Amino acid sequence: MITLALIGLLGGLITGVSPCVLPMLPIIFFAGTAGKTGEPASSRDRKASAKGDVLVEEVEVGRPARDLRPLKIIGGIVVSFSLFTLAGSVILSVLGLPDDFLRWAGLTVLTLVGLGLIFPALGHWIEKPFYRLPKVNRNGNSAFVLGLGLGTLYVPCAGPVLAAITVAGATGNVGWRTVVLTVSFAIGAALPLLIFASAGSRISQRVKAYRNHARGFRIAGGVVMIALAVGLAFNLTDVIQRSLPSYTSGLEKKVAENKTVQGALAPAIGAGGEELAKCTPGAADLASCGAAPEFRGTQKWFNTPGGQPTTLGGLKGKVVLVDFWAYSCINCQRATPHLLAWDKAYRSLGLEIVGVHSPEFAFEKSAANVQAAIRKEGIAYPVVQDNNLATWTAYRNQYWPAKYLVDADGTVRSIKFGEGGYGQTEDQIRQLLQAANPEVKLPAPVDGTVKADSAGGDGTTPETYLAYSRSTNLKGTGKLTPNKTVTFGLNPAQPDDSYSLGGKWAVGTQNVTSTLGSQARLNFQAAKVYHVLAGEGTVTVSVPGQPDKTIRVSGTPNAYQLIDDPTASRKTITLTYSPGISAFTFSFG
Repeated sequence: MITLALIGLLGGLITGVSPCVLPMLPIIFFAGTAGKTGEPASSRDRKASAKGDVLVEEVEVGRPARDLRPLKIIGGIVVSFSLFTLAGSVILSVLGLPDDFLRWAGLTVLTLVGLGLIFPALGHWIEKPFYRLPKVNRNGNSAFVLGLGLGTLYVPCAGPVLAAITVAGATGNVGWRTVVLTVSFAIGAALPLLIFASAGSRISQRVKAYRNHARGFRIAGGVVMIALAVGLAFNLTDVIQRSLPSYTSGLEKKVAENKTVQGALAPAIGAGGEELAKCTPGAADLASCGAAPEFRGTQKWFNTPGGQPTTLGGLKGKVVLVDFWAYSCINCQRATPHLLAWDKAYRSLGLEIVGVHSPEFAFEKSAANVQAAIRKEGIAYPVVQDNNLATWTAYRNQYWPAKYLVDADGTVRSIKFGEGGYGQTEDQIRQLLQAANPEVKLPAPVDGTVKADSAGGDGTTPETYLAYSRSTNLKGTGKLTPNKTVTFGLNPAQPDDSYSLGGKWAVGTQNVTSTLGSQARLNFQAAKVYHVLAGEGTVTVSVPGQPDKTIRVSGTPNAYQLIDDPTASRKTITLTYSPGISAFTFSFG
């Protein structure tokens, strides 16, 4: 149990300092400043408080201030997050409430507390339900209520610990191990927030300028809370989070790959998916790999009636192809035309493709980005967001793309990791359709007619990551140092299948961002080269013996084609970036 608690605490601490908590920090800080001023309360102050300015708690004359408000805020977050993460679905189902009820309840609480800071009379009304409690318990209960509301809005970043918690809560497989993991995770994630709440409290007590203008600071805090409630309601804070590097992904990766962590989390995840190990990925013959895990811990559904979830239970009688993908993954993009062809040819004959969008990068969690990619690719089959990798974990998947072929009885019969083998997969689809309905008349196989980029033959340069957390083949001067602007030097004799950077780059864990004089040099062997880029500006591609080519980059991250050469010969190219371009990966085909 101690090991499990330490793992949960570590996972929570990593989450607590990650970019996903940034929208919470201004709320927590200003909530902390709304505590005691640290000054003895005069009779006039007590009178004012009695009239309604209750969000500023008074202290007894002659006694030092002891503000418990930060602890109550964080306590509320821990209780709310733990309870609703594990039992939220059950509670909502029993009460017949919509799935987003808790989120909107949290936004309402945040808005009311913000208004209470601006209008003392409303603050008095908010606190009124607590007046019947004993005085020792009454002071600061609004802070605990605020924490309860914030706990419903707190959406941590994905990671192995959170994935285990999410899967357990979604499936109802909640035991003492899951409770220990959840509470320790919530405490770990809340500790950094406690620092901000305490800082706000100490400022309100010690800084004379605050004491002299406390009312103005409280109004400013109320405005901030209401503004952030609006931002959270319309997902406007996603823009800020996507613009920042995920500087904790390296730590999350180390935790995920640790054998002790994997062994400890397996029981917390619960049963399901173990039998998938019986299948050999890529095998030509169909096998029996156990029941297909249900879709779980998911978010938004696309291409379904009214956006309603699709379930494997509801698809019994059909052959189902579960496809794990991420929209900026070039390997997934190359596989998509084959999926579209199969959907068109076999949907009416009993095939149902379900795309599970499991993000590789933080920006891929945006529902708007996923919707744009679905529209761009012309995908008509159902797609679901798996932002916390809960369904990914249930299938024990580790690849983009990955395909799990499920027969009409709900049994996984084949697994395919990565690209290629499309003819074999189509043949297996046809076998299962025939088994489900012996009378079905199948058209000619469509795989030979699909026009799609190939994965490249033997010797093709592997996918190349540019950022700190996953780069392995940087061969030039300069060291990738996260969250710093580093000066690099291009390699005049670039080794095979490597890259170097030139000029100054702002280094993140998932991307590098150009500043002034930023360049890259790439040695590769492939017919096609793609570059995942984001931002606004241009990239100039220089190939020896050929005129320069300029590519305009605009908007959210996407794959841009740099090279299209059927000879697939080895080349070295140099790229020059205008300032403000974020570069993620090179992919080859």
